[in-house]
Amino acid sequence: MDDDAQAYEDARARAREIRDFYSHLAVYVAVNIGLFIIDVLSGGGTWFYWPLVGWGIGLAVHAAWVFGPWRAMGEDWEERKAREILERRRRGRE
Repeated sequence: MDDDAQAYEDARARAREIRDFYSHLAVYVAVNIGLFIIDVLSGGGTWFYWPLVGWGIGLAVHAAWVFGPWRAMGEDWEERKAREILERRRRGRE
């Protein structure tokens, strides 16, 4: 695979990660609005905060993974690790 093709594949993978995060965010907002409405219509209370906070923590971790400052470091590490694994496999078969 030439450099342009590899760069394109990397860009598509990055775009897919960003799209997946925004899909996760949209579902989070929609579901939690629904839970809030159900909570209000059923007499109130505060139970809807639990899924809001719990899922919110997961969403924050997802955002940190996609947009965090260590993002560039992770891509380089993944490539190096993949090459290391391939090299070990080649040496094991020789």
